[in-house]
Amino acid sequence: MSAVDRLLQALRRWPQVLRFAFVGAAAAATHLLAVAAWVGWGGLAPLVANVLAFLVAFAVSYGGHALLTFAPSQGRHGWAAAGRYFLVASLSFAANELLYAAALRWLSWHYLASLLLVLLVVAVGTFALAKFWAFRAPAGA
Repeated sequence: MSAVDRLLQALRRWPQVLRFAFVGAAAAATHLLAVAAWVGWGGLAPLVANVLAFLVAFAVSYGGHALLTFAPSQGRHGWAAAGRYFLVASLSFAANELLYAAALRWLSWHYLASLLLVLLVVAVGTFALAKFWAFRAPAGA
């Protein structure tokens, strides 16, 4: 058994909400770093960088949730789950983008602090939709 397999087995023993938080933190860190890079080095506007960062973070999020949070033995996987989860992630991102635009306009916080707050707020709805719809095992499975 490889070190990666042993690590996945150890992480799968964590409660599901902690696995979700772990994967979410990895995706959020990816998202934040991508925004920081595109704004700081690429000169993009924060809202534009946020769209690009969403696409990068989606790959981290889906992969982590499919392998860890909602492991194959616990629910639906494959293209059906990927499509459903992309819809969940897209809805979450739409909420993210609207809340982020509002935070940038009305809060005098640093753009990354505003984004972190928004990511935390949106995560609650994302978990519920992912667990009870996107990765839910088919009836009778």
